[in-house]
Amino acid sequence: MTPALETRDLTKQFGAFTVTNHVSLSLPKGARHALIGPNGAGKTTLINLLTGALTPSSGQILLAGEDITNTSIHGRVQRGMARTFQINQLFADLTPLDSVLIALNQRRGNTGHFWRSLASHRETSNEAASLLEQFRLTDVMDEPSQRLPYGKQRLLEIALAIAMQPKVLLLDEPAAGVPEDERHEVLGIVRNLPDDVTIVLIEHDMELVFSFADQISVLAAGQLVAQGSVAEISKDPHVKAIYLGADAA
Repeated sequence: MTPALETRDLTKQFGAFTVTNHVSLSLPKGARHALIGPNGAGKTTLINLLTGALTPSSGQILLAGEDITNTSIHGRVQRGMARTFQINQLFADLTPLDSVLIALNQRRGNTGHFWRSLASHRETSNEAASLLEQFRLTDVMDEPSQRLPYGKQRLLEIALAIAMQPKVLLLDEPAAGVPEDERHEVLGIVRNLPDDVTIVLIEHDMELVFSFADQISVLAAGQLVAQGSVAEISKDPHVKAIYLGADAA
């Protein structure tokens, strides 16, 4: 079966400095894959390569078997790749309802219409209502996004990504900065994202990683140093030494 997302010897150099070093990944459809590593390991660079924010020095990126190595960011979104950011990228003055309607209509190609009229389109409105309910945003759907609790803002960003019906979703630290009393809601939503979406989770929170992932890849100094199941990675002495700070002996 064709992998949902694949990299082949993906490499990125800045001058003489190699920040992504021959990284090869293969993720099946519906995978729950976590990417972990210490600060400076190259996780953000790898995600920027996958999304097109950076151009690789060599290697390939394939989305559902299609080579997208030189495809633009917009082209990758159109082909089914979405991401969230470590710091949310919301429109502060828009409500969750407005934001979701705009995302849905962008996906449907209805962006030529003035956005305040979009609620009159029944099919779009019904899908928006369903998304808001799924992400537990119904009770705050008419509040400006900047007024939402931070956990709700993170949920809204994920909802907007899901509104695009991605094949592959890259989640960059979805629980980062979320207060402890809101984290359980974010973690619950992340664990229950659609089964047919391949998800790559970039995360420092090992509780979230171990409860979410079926496979984990470990980066260090731009290289893949380990790949395996939660059980395999949690027992790997090399991983403990470089990431968890444990004695490898």
